[in-house]
Amino acid sequence: MITEPAKTVLTGTRKTFHGDFDSLPAVGPDEEFSVTIRVKRKHELPEWRGVRMTHEQHSRDHGADPESLAKVQSFAAAHGLETAAVRPDKREVVVRGSARTMQEAFSADLRIAEINGRKCRVRRGEISVPTDLVASISSVTGLDNRPFAKPHYRVARQAAHAVGAGAAAAPVNETAFTPVEFASLYNFPAGLDGSGQTIAILELDGGFRPDELAACFKELGVPQPTVTVVSFEGGGANNPGLNALDPFCRDAEVMLDLQVAGGLAPGAQILVYFAKDDSDQSFLAAMSAIVHDAARKPDIVSISWGGPESTATGQFRDDFDQVLQTAAHLGITVCVATGDNASPDFGADDPTWDGGAHVDFPASDPWVLACGGTRISVAGDAIATEDVWFEGPHDGTGGGVSRAFPLPDYQRNASIPRAANPDGPVMRGIPDVSANAAPVSGFRILCDGQRFPDPDKNVPPMGGTSAVAPLWAALVARLNQAFGRRCGFLNPLLYELAVTPGSSIWRNTASGTNGSYFAGPRWNACTGLGSVDGTRLLNAMRARTEADLVGH
Repeated sequence: MITEPAKTVLTGTRKTFHGDFDSLPAVGPDEEFSVTIRVKRKHELPEWRGVRMTHEQHSRDHGADPESLAKVQSFAAAHGLETAAVRPDKREVVVRGSARTMQEAFSADLRIAEINGRKCRVRRGEISVPTDLVASISSVTGLDNRPFAKPHYRVARQAAHAVGAGAAAAPVNETAFTPVEFASLYNFPAGLDGSGQTIAILELDGGFRPDELAACFKELGVPQPTVTVVSFEGGGANNPGLNALDPFCRDAEVMLDLQVAGGLAPGAQILVYFAKDDSDQSFLAAMSAIVHDAARKPDIVSISWGGPESTATGQFRDDFDQVLQTAAHLGITVCVATGDNASPDFGADDPTWDGGAHVDFPASDPWVLACGGTRISVAGDAIATEDVWFEGPHDGTGGGVSRAFPLPDYQRNASIPRAANPDGPVMRGIPDVSANAAPVSGFRILCDGQRFPDPDKNVPPMGGTSAVAPLWAALVARLNQAFGRRCGFLNPLLYELAVTPGSSIWRNTASGTNGSYFAGPRWNACTGLGSVDGTRLLNAMRARTEADLVGH
């Protein structure tokens, strides 16, 4: 008789399910699927001090520990699981097998639930592995493939529902701006178009039509940027739908990202990485594929997707954070939308808000530039007023204080408040920066043949913090072009410049709320440092010596 080795719970693997889990049907025992096991690094990354390393250096010194890879493969073989892929640079081992073998290997109870019209595998509680393997593994994703992230665009989903139901809707606001006009409103540095830079855009669903995208750039009056869909192991495909007004059609997210990034930095090369779905496994796989792409070497990443920090498992947050730390060490800038549900947010499988304040992940990670939203009014060709974008619960800029990530050094002097509702400690605060995100002062976008705004259909302009991440990605592309190199992880420098005497880089929103936090004269948990004057930012950066820039 073979004795099963002792097992230990993997820390950070706890999953919850809001509903009667025990009444859900079990996953078919013969259903086959893949699980991604990530192992520990060969050597931990050094403390970040602006030091840059190459992909080759990172893979050699900080890729997967060979002994851990071997242990995981032995574990898979012992439990009848096929090793489908081993990727040492990404620290990944992908195993494939039946639900029966997966449940036995990881001591997991898998059920089937329908979420957002899709049947998903879900689990509850923790998972366990042989005790001698615990020290080798950093995360296991794929057993549960429920949605984690959602897109952060806002097309007035209420209006879309009204149109679909044939209901009457109030006349929509027609004040909208093209991406190119926002370059003028935020005074992006002239004479720069992002040439020589590569912007990676991460998408978890949806798609675009190349001919429609070409028409968009022609209308914007900018040269058409090179847009390439990158295929990677475990990824998805460009899969455009038919109706951008369908609340479950994600094409609007993809087209918003592409038109904003491409319209503001038409000289940059744009790479689109489509994940297989919106689960944590696919999200992490796509992010890892971007950061470790040694062939294309993206300079900037734009992410307009996220989910409540509270619904992300500890292991998923930690491994995503590890990939983001790698990005910083490689000199890659990562811009992430903070979300459009203001500070109260809720999980993808939880239809009821718990009444608390939740920040969005990965925007809450300290290694990203978290991008929040404002609402502007314009007089002539200049911004007259800029306020916090907030139209009520679940409809406004995300922002707040993390309950997972400690206060980073660059925010030590930013007067970050305690977490609110319920009270918590002083930790990482978001957003870092902001720009217009309100549909009432939103973007003119074309998607699936539908124009935003479209008064004849009562369709408003497009908004959401989804627009802010690619806007900042395009600005960073121009900054990189100006300096002839990557500016990389910008957060420490941006916060330092914010307290420089006489600084006029930021347009701060001194009043307003996002439901749980309030704006103020300095950094705040609604709009961060504020919106930027791009030319003044470039000039302030130029005023620093090369040594200062490298040190930040």
